[in-house]
Amino acid sequence: MIEPGTRGVETARTAGATADALAPVPPPPRRRGFECALIVLAVSLSVYGYCAVGLADHGSVPPGTVRYGAGLGLLALLAHGAVRLRAPSADPLLLPIAVLLNGMGLVLIYRLDLATPGDRAAPTQLYWSTVGVALFIVVVLLLPHHRVLQRYTYLCVVAALLLLILPIFFPAVNGARIWLRIAGFSIQPGEFAKILLAVFFAGYLAANRHALALAARRPGRLRLPAGRVLGPVVAVWLLSVGVLVLERDLGTSLLFFGLFVVLLYVATGRTGWIAVGLVLAVLGALAVGRLEPHVHGRVADWLHPFASIEAGRGAGQLAQSLFAFAAGGALGTGLGLGHSVLIGFAVKSDFILATAGEELGLAGLAALFLVYALLVERGYRAGLALRDPFGRLLAVGLASIVALQVFVIAGGVTGLIPLTGMAMPFLAQGGSSVVTNWIIVALLIRISDSARGQYDGTAVP
Repeated sequence: MIEPGTRGVETARTAGATADALAPVPPPPRRRGFECALIVLAVSLSVYGYCAVGLADHGSVPPGTVRYGAGLGLLALLAHGAVRLRAPSADPLLLPIAVLLNGMGLVLIYRLDLATPGDRAAPTQLYWSTVGVALFIVVVLLLPHHRVLQRYTYLCVVAALLLLILPIFFPAVNGARIWLRIAGFSIQPGEFAKILLAVFFAGYLAANRHALALAARRPGRLRLPAGRVLGPVVAVWLLSVGVLVLERDLGTSLLFFGLFVVLLYVATGRTGWIAVGLVLAVLGALAVGRLEPHVHGRVADWLHPFASIEAGRGAGQLAQSLFAFAAGGALGTGLGLGHSVLIGFAVKSDFILATAGEELGLAGLAALFLVYALLVERGYRAGLALRDPFGRLLAVGLASIVALQVFVIAGGVTGLIPLTGMAMPFLAQGGSSVVTNWIIVALLIRISDSARGQYDGTAVP
């Protein structure tokens, strides 16, 4: 029983608690200044790496250092200005991470150019990086909200399938039909198709998430949704993967498969899809590995990487990659002081991670993986903070594209899994790859701006 003298105190406390509960939550800090400081740090690290390569190779700072630093810094600041103008609440780590990875990729490619004077790829990579940053700025400035993409769910899947089919009509390159060569330019349509398919999967699964979560059939202990709901998305996935297998682009087909399984799990919340995906992946890998000679050769190299040495034919690419990682040790040989160029023609693309492992060592490689992990984590964080299902699935899908690429490539060059041809995000030579990765970062920035805008009142209704 409350004493009369304390009744007013209790009433005041209750009123105070109610007022505290109704008080507006302070908006999160926008931290654009912090982003700018990190961009300056990222550009500085890239310029330092560029100078270190020149000093190791010919004992002097490269003559183009100022031009390289000014160009990279200008691109980064233009991108920062677009974010500050149109996405002021965006995550402050996404853009600096992209600048750092792109800058380090240019440094590694320049370092390999010095060892292969007849094949200079750094200027071309810088050109495509400029195109990527330009498209990043266009997306940030002109895309008003990520939910606009949901209106074009089915248009995206049609465009993605057309992009995947086009390379069939062009000559094969290194045994794979994945390139369009027009007027001296090479474009890999599958890189752009992965973004379009991520939009389609996110849009379709968001619209049908409740039906997918309801079990209509129970074969054994597995609960599957109705075929009329799951059928269209499975058909699109099978068609895209079938086309990629026909073109021998097995890396991208594995990426699409993983993206489909991850988004299906996120949309339904049923862990059984992960198990089904792993079983199907193993069965598909066994079938393709036995039936496709090109893939069978890669599996054989994975199982016996030193067989060519024992046969007297010298070290193959995977063996040279393993030697490069071993030579790097814990701290690396130093930028410009390795011998990973012995790997051969794919040293600037598929195997560029071996150069990083040899010259930066285990410590540098671990730091590089942490940067990638941070990029993926910020993408997932943006998705988790959103209230709309489409944005959540799109953020998870885009971040998963980066995560799956890093896993597949790193696993292949270190001998963890059989090698599949894909480009390390931002790091490896490849114009289509660097452009699409800049678009992915731009979309994640728009999504993170919407997520944080929910709390400071700037979100688009």
